[in-house]
Amino acid sequence: MVKQITISLLPSAAFDDLSIKIAAGEECGVGQDRITGYHITKRSVDARSRDAKYILQLQVYIDTEPEILPPFEPELKDVTNAPHVLIIGAGPAGLFAALRLIALGLKPIIIERGKDVRSRRRDLAALNKEGVVNPESNYCFGEGGAGTYSDGKLYTRSTKRGNVQRILQLFHHYGADENILYDAHPHIGTNKLPQIIIAIREQIIACGGEVHFDTKLTDLHIVNGCINGITTSNGETIKCNSLLLATGHSARDIFELLHKKGVIVEAKPFALGVRIEHPQHLIDTAQYHCNLRHPNLPAASYSLVSQENGRGVFSFCMCPGGIIAPAATAPGEIVVNGWSPSKRNNPFANSGTVVAVDEKDFAANNFTGPLAAMHYQKMVEQRSFEAGGGKLVAPAQRMTDFVSGKLSATLPVCSYIPGLKSVQLMDVLPSAVNEALKKAVITFGKKMKGYYTAEAVMVATESRTSSPVRIPRHKETLEHIQIKGLYPCAEGAGYAGGIVSAAIDGERCAEMIAERILGIALAHQ
Repeated sequence: MVKQITISLLPSAAFDDLSIKIAAGEECGVGQDRITGYHITKRSVDARSRDAKYILQLQVYIDTEPEILPPFEPELKDVTNAPHVLIIGAGPAGLFAALRLIALGLKPIIIERGKDVRSRRRDLAALNKEGVVNPESNYCFGEGGAGTYSDGKLYTRSTKRGNVQRILQLFHHYGADENILYDAHPHIGTNKLPQIIIAIREQIIACGGEVHFDTKLTDLHIVNGCINGITTSNGETIKCNSLLLATGHSARDIFELLHKKGVIVEAKPFALGVRIEHPQHLIDTAQYHCNLRHPNLPAASYSLVSQENGRGVFSFCMCPGGIIAPAATAPGEIVVNGWSPSKRNNPFANSGTVVAVDEKDFAANNFTGPLAAMHYQKMVEQRSFEAGGGKLVAPAQRMTDFVSGKLSATLPVCSYIPGLKSVQLMDVLPSAVNEALKKAVITFGKKMKGYYTAEAVMVATESRTSSPVRIPRHKETLEHIQIKGLYPCAEGAGYAGGIVSAAIDGERCAEMIAERILGIALAHQ
């Protein structure tokens, strides 16, 4: 007999095989000796009561041999001599689009402006320790995109857009831990992602695809409203009639190139604010209602949202047990992001806390046109750099001082390696963002005990929440509304946010390209 059941266990028992079998037996009304095996199909933490518990959904086998689930194997083909498709960008959208093209019988050629993951490490070290920004190799640009050295959170609400489970299975196939297949909020960790990205790249090449690093798109060739090819930074011209553009939300030069070429792009509202860092134990205490988190519980996280002064304010990309990182992509700007290792065992918790901004804000600063949001974003990042004084030192303020308008005499110890400078953030952030944030952190403190505290530090500027530009495309074909053969994809085009949703959008674009080139009809998931 096979049963689908749900059980609740304390953290001390949730990872113990015998405890799980005993609880499963009780739920099924049989002795634990009759439970011959089980598969975990979903695992989550319920911290609503005073004692946090794990909720396990199980497929339980009673008096029968447990089913051995076959390992997932992607369907891939040799595409060495197949028609080729150009992909600009080796982030999750580009890489998963390449895998999907291979499965459908087309040859992907990936053009990546940055370096491979191993080479990127030297540039990240210079970024953190010396404040030196390589515009082509940083936390945003390079193999694997922003996600490789950013965090590796795989949670998404984009279930209607594609096959989330296939994306997770592919990550597991290429080296991620099995728990991403059933954890409610799966997470790989920055320390593990690089090797997974390398494995995906090696698979693409083994099937006949190509990956070219240190190669930047510098021009588009458009003939009679159709993509005809590209020029790269090494002077090479590559012919193509299908171009998948997956450059990420920080590729400002690409937005400028499209605008210069007369390709329709649009300014897009986004959100801007700060990274807020707390000691992790404060978040654990608030969320788990205890003084000491059980070792089997993950570092606690939070998700907060409010409406202040008619604007949405929300926490973003929460990194428990994480680190604040410098994510600038050009000299003279401060951008902060966050990441966590797989164990989430650093002593700090950080989260972007951002305020919605739109056309009214851009126009108030004399920015208009399709690149208005991008210029507004850049203005605040440059203002942050000037306030920090150089070398990526970030402007910061204690949370309570920020609300009271007081310059912080000292700042808490912080995970941000380049260092902090005490400033009045009201002199850095746009006034509307500043005022909404002041009210929001008080609101959040009422929602979560211990959140509003002098031990929390606010670090500017968290500005790369989503693309400030949308590249419009047809809803059905995903082609650009003006240029045939151009497929704007994922975060940089304004259609996805996060690793999984970007990967899904990459797959969808790949399928549309395959339908057009091969004349086939696919059942889209």
